[in-house]
Amino acid sequence: MARSHWAEAAQEAQNLCASLPWLTSAQAEDLTRHYITHRIALSRRMLTATVHRAEELRREYEDRYQQLRRSLLRRHAVWASATLVCAVGVGGVLGAVAR
Repeated sequence: MARSHWAEAAQEAQNLCASLPWLTSAQAEDLTRHYITHRIALSRRMLTATVHRAEELRREYEDRYQQLRRSLLRRHAVWASATLVCAVGVGGVLGAVAR
């Protein structure tokens, strides 16, 4: 990936220099070097920002997942308890009626 960014930057610098025919060879080389350095630094900052944002999103999604999971488990526990209470109640009523 780094090589492709460098190659793209070098091609862009060459295209820029080609559009400026009055530059001497030394000036074109200097401009190319500065352009590539600047472009690589920009790409590095963009990729670093993307990685940081991805980490933030991962943490946010994990936190939300944990909240949803706790809520779902709580609901299941309530329903299971209610079902158990109803079953015990129905069993008690049927036992009393059968006597």
